[in-house]
Amino acid sequence: MAGPGHNLLAARRRRARHYAMQALYQWYMAGAQLNVIEAEFRSDYDFDKVDGEYFSAVLHGVAADADGLDEAFTPLLDRALHDLDPIEHTLLRMGTWELRERIDVPYKVVINEAVALAKKFGATDGHKYINGVLDKLARELRKVEVGAGAPAGRS
Repeated sequence: MAGPGHNLLAARRRRARHYAMQALYQWYMAGAQLNVIEAEFRSDYDFDKVDGEYFSAVLHGVAADADGLDEAFTPLLDRALHDLDPIEHTLLRMGTWELRERIDVPYKVVINEAVALAKKFGATDGHKYINGVLDKLARELRKVEVGAGAPAGRS
């Protein structure tokens, strides 16, 4: 059973994803350099309650392989990649990266966190779209875990 340490980690990771989504959106829309964006976020926001390592891993991991991430989820889209809302596009990249690179994070947590961010920042029903695409992708990238019906765990 998860204890207080788990809850603290989950909250710190949630904040890291929140800031990473905003930073990646800024990178996607403005094309600013990642190190500049990261420095701005770390100076403008209180990172005491943020998993800074996770923030940095998501930010740099997603940006480093944006095209590869797009290729992974594009076949699951019902529209052209360029027709995606920038928030949806950013969240699909983040979710794909986490599903592919962070097998220590249960797939259900990855999807739930992306859906929560879509509800907060995205269009009205964007969270449903994010949920559908990432659920299909999890069935490909995490076949064993999805097939086992693995319980949600660490975030």
